[in-house]
Amino acid sequence: ELDVGGASLDDIDHLGNRRVRSVGELLQNQVRVGLNRLERIIKERMTVGETESLTPAQLVNPKPLVAAIKEFFGSSQLSQFMDQTNPLAELTHKRRISALGPGGLTRERAGFAVRDIHPSHYGRICPIETPEGPNAGLIGSLATHARVNEYGFIETPFWKVENGIVLKQGDPIYLSADLEDESRVAPGDVATDAEGRITAELVPVRYRQDFEKVPPEQVDYVQLSPVQVISVATSLIPFLEHDDANRALMGSNMQRQAVPLLRPERPLVGTGLETQVARDSGMVPITRVNGTVTFVDATVIVIRDEQGNEHTHFLQKYQRSNQDTCLNQRPIVKEGDQVIAGQVLANGSACEGGEIALGQNILLAYMPWEGYNYEDAILVSERLVTDDLYTSVHIEKYEIEARQTKLGPEEITREIPNVAEESLGNLDEMGIIRIGAYVESGDILVGKVTPKGESDQPPEEKLLRAIFGEKARDVRDNSLRVPSTERGRVVDVRIYTREQGDELPPGANMVVRVYVAQRRKIQVGDKMAGRHGNKGIISRILPREDMPYLPDGTPIDIVLNPLGVPSRMNVGQVFECLMGWASAQLGCRVKVVPFDEMH
Repeated sequence: ELDVGGASLDDIDHLGNRRVRSVGELLQNQVRVGLNRLERIIKERMTVGETESLTPAQLVNPKPLVAAIKEFFGSSQLSQFMDQTNPLAELTHKRRISALGPGGLTRERAGFAVRDIHPSHYGRICPIETPEGPNAGLIGSLATHARVNEYGFIETPFWKVENGIVLKQGDPIYLSADLEDESRVAPGDVATDAEGRITAELVPVRYRQDFEKVPPEQVDYVQLSPVQVISVATSLIPFLEHDDANRALMGSNMQRQAVPLLRPERPLVGTGLETQVARDSGMVPITRVNGTVTFVDATVIVIRDEQGNEHTHFLQKYQRSNQDTCLNQRPIVKEGDQVIAGQVLANGSACEGGEIALGQNILLAYMPWEGYNYEDAILVSERLVTDDLYTSVHIEKYEIEARQTKLGPEEITREIPNVAEESLGNLDEMGIIRIGAYVESGDILVGKVTPKGESDQPPEEKLLRAIFGEKARDVRDNSLRVPSTERGRVVDVRIYTREQGDELPPGANMVVRVYVAQRRKIQVGDKMAGRHGNKGIISRILPREDMPYLPDGTPIDIVLNPLGVPSRMNVGQVFECLMGWASAQLGCRVKVVPFDEMH
């Protein structure tokens, strides 16, 4: 058959030959290993011990099973600390696909063929969002509409076409890469009339990983949407079709690094997917029932449904994320408001009006300014600092343990030797800082004293003890203090003890955690970026009166180098600026779906 040309060799990189192994399957493999070890131990004990007197508890030792599961979550290459910098980072991290890990490839062994984009990736794995560097092409992201079926193959949805008519009633049909290969698939923006009939005489289709033009009657499926090719992060880039792929990749990756701001502002120029991203990230609380809002404050929203039942939504307040950013939810409904199922009740971090809002809308100029924007440097106005446009809240966690030592237990106390009384002003009677206190570097957060051995005592203390024979307090100050570069306000204190039934590390009698929130303003040396891979470092912050200004006297907020556009071929940034300028003047907001330009 190969000789005649009727068949082709299997392609190892085709998605029909590659499965996604989800977390359940990987964990199942680990549990299997643990159970095998457990079985071996039980068999050994049954052969050695007196079978009549053995109880099940003596036979079964769960440690190997627990160890296998702990090993999977603790040290597996695919068990990662969730990226919670902003809601988009969290969502894309959960949608990531890796060719590395147990049973997969290694970075060194992977050649170009594995990393390359394959025609079967279309609508399944994003061709744009992948890391730069050694992992390029090995770590990908699921496309917007893709899903993994029960066998681990990635599917993507299409509308069925019969006799040239697109059937959009009911649910779309999901196809795996194998099934799609045997079908003629037309693009999502193919022109149709009111009845769904394809109007063009010849339609470009994909068939067996090639392109051809066929009459509408021969078309089997039509793509769902132009966005289904790309991933969630990439679909947030307006005018994506005007950007070079390398810069679109950088833009997709850098949106995940955006720090949530104090006052989020949704974009004037978006793509229409901002709302969906905010909802799917789980950062915004959503009502599941129709009803009326009966109570709202900063921490809770209560809704009474049509049957009279009350539903309570608790809001996150100043929680610390994995990356030390601040997770805070602010209600956007008022008492007496009518809500419908699926409505957003509050804004999360980096969300405004139920949409994801990673940055700010600011006035921009492309022009050189006395060499301060040489080599991608950025010149910004002091307005961004004074008006807190780019100010963020970060929450640091400080932890201290009171341990059992050879010389006796460590003690958390207010009685600290050789410390002035004013240093203890913000501590309670236990020696722990009060919530709401403002602390600076060197301030005591938790007072702790450690027993001191004979050898630890300085000679003058030994002399005093020899003369007076009194027992001077044999303790050393070991308090938790604010590190040298930090400052902020204490937002939470957690105390864990064995008496309360908390699980503590071995040897610890008590653990105290203090959370300190600090506001950070934008400064020279910070990195700023747009959505088109246009990144730079702030070189100088200018007073408003020194910034370039418009004919009506309005000062510019930020000055970028015009040489950052031509060689990088990310012209989408210029279109975004022009569209943003127009929408700001007209007082409206614009949604530009990627790849929707028909002409």
